Amino acid sequence: MTSPDLNRPAPQCLDLLLSRRSSSAKAMTGPGPSPDQLRQILACGARVPDHGKLTPWRFIVFEGDGRARMGELLAGVVAETEPDASPERLTLERNRFLRAPVVIGVVSRVREAIPIPEWEQTMSAGACTMSIVIAAHAMGFVANWITEWCAYHPLVRERLGLQPGERIAGFVYIGHPAAPLEDRPRPNLESLITRF
Repeated sequence: MTSPDLNRPAPQCLDLLLSRRSSSAKAMTGPGPSPDQLRQILACGARVPDHGKLTPWRFIVFEGDGRARMGELLAGVVAETEPDASPERLTLERNRFLRAPVVIGVVSRVREAIPIPEWEQTMSAGACTMSIVIAAHAMGFVANWITEWCAYHPLVRERLGLQPGERIAGFVYIGHPAAPLEDRPRPNLESLITRF
């Protein structure tokens, strides 16, 4: 077995990371990942640092009719909690998860009163979500990691079956861009670096 050449850059991987950009969920179209591609994307999400082997995350996949069912759930919550909600608002909620062919909800599952810090478990869920975004990009899709109001609403969380200690780390919308992507300005790297 040969040792890796640590002096040789991995240009394909670096190019992939440096070319990643988000696409608005509102500007996505199909097709989405096939079942095999989706399984591979989720497998990439599960290959992140996980102190204590806790698997402090799980996935909710919204595809096909499941996206419309989620829209009905959201519209129902809005109608129940905001009696003055307009018909346009209810339509917006019904269509929210129809913006992309596939949406992956990443649920952070923090266990308390154990030696593994809660912060590390939460960061593992964040790393999981970002790995899903990168895997989708590597397959030629675009992705958008967002939360929006529905990730934080207690009734939505309850109706999605979240348990105590579980929160939505994000909803990752995956599809193809309906229009060419534009890159946003990136921060000045030197302004972010302190050397000790």
